Amino acid sequence: MVDKPSDEPRSGSGEDPSIPDEVWEQFLKDHGSAPKEPSARARMVTERLRQQDARGESPEGWRTGPARQDGGRAGRRRKVWGVLGVLVAAAVAVVAIKPSLLPGDPFGTGSPEPAAASPLPAETAAPTAPPSSADPQVPTLARPFAGSPAERWADGTAGIVLPKATSVGSLSKAQVEQALQQARTLLTDANLNAATLRGERPATALGVIEPRQKDLLTRLNTSLKKPDEKHDPLLMFSRFDPAEIKLVGDVVKTRGRMTFKAGEQASVAVHADYTFVYPVVKTGGSKEVTRTIVRRVLDIEMSDPAKYRVTPGRIAVVRYDQEIGNSACDVYDGYLHPHFHSDGPSGAPSGPTTDPYDRSKGIDDNRTEGCGTVSRV
Repeated sequence: MVDKPSDEPRSGSGEDPSIPDEVWEQFLKDHGSAPKEPSARARMVTERLRQQDARGESPEGWRTGPARQDGGRAGRRRKVWGVLGVLVAAAVAVVAIKPSLLPGDPFGTGSPEPAAASPLPAETAAPTAPPSSADPQVPTLARPFAGSPAERWADGTAGIVLPKATSVGSLSKAQVEQALQQARTLLTDANLNAATLRGERPATALGVIEPRQKDLLTRLNTSLKKPDEKHDPLLMFSRFDPAEIKLVGDVVKTRGRMTFKAGEQASVAVHADYTFVYPVVKTGGSKEVTRTIVRRVLDIEMSDPAKYRVTPGRIAVVRYDQEIGNSACDVYDGYLHPHFHSDGPSGAPSGPTTDPYDRSKGIDDNRTEGCGTVSRV
């Protein structure tokens, strides 16, 4: 496209146009379909050429047309624009099909990069509502948390943020700090340790429990050796059968909070409420990714050893509870069994549908009988 020439001389040119006459001649010749009434500019150039012709000063091509070499250059210039026009048209077509090819994805229609998901601040109180729906993206090996609210959660132990310790009753600030650290150790080894997740014995977690809790330790050890309905290790530990399931990468997403207060028997009472999200695939090279979500509530106490017969530095487990999303019900072999989309329907649910990412309610609020379904994974 060529811009329409102005009828007035260009600014700063004086009385004479600054554009060479032969250029205007070429323009006029190339645009013979212009209105028959010539512009002031064209009349001025024509009059000058007529006077030059009368004096015998006509430029080359005034009567015979432009020189061949000029026409050749003009032709090549148009061809270059034609090729570029085709390339631009092709580029526009490609961008229209896949706008994310543009740097920075200015239209916001491409798949967001992993770094685009800004991390959430640590949870300091119970949420007032479930997390909003994430983009409906399918998890992949490269992005196993795509489409999940957990994509913005902290990685592993970084999500277990301890509150600032203070002295409680007869317990010093250091003793309270120790109780918090031991609670964190139990949660970490039970839910994040790679060996525990592949079914090995969580020795570190068992080692922080008060050895005087013999019944509890016996029950936990039995569940790890010979799991059954009455001895289910999943009540305390997250485990997958390595012959069936493999974790994707080495990141488990974690979100929750820990609080403490004065307990009975000269103790500090620590309450922990955390949700862990595990991305997994089937063992054997499968690329289909799904997720299992486990929420755990843990109450522990540490008493003052100067006042009670307790083991210094050990914690007594008062309560441990769990809520599991996307794992087979009524299977008591000691492992989590995620359901994959390619498995097809898993049967008619006998319980309600729940959101495993909803941390706005307590576990007891969602307690139901039977096997329900999850609204998302």
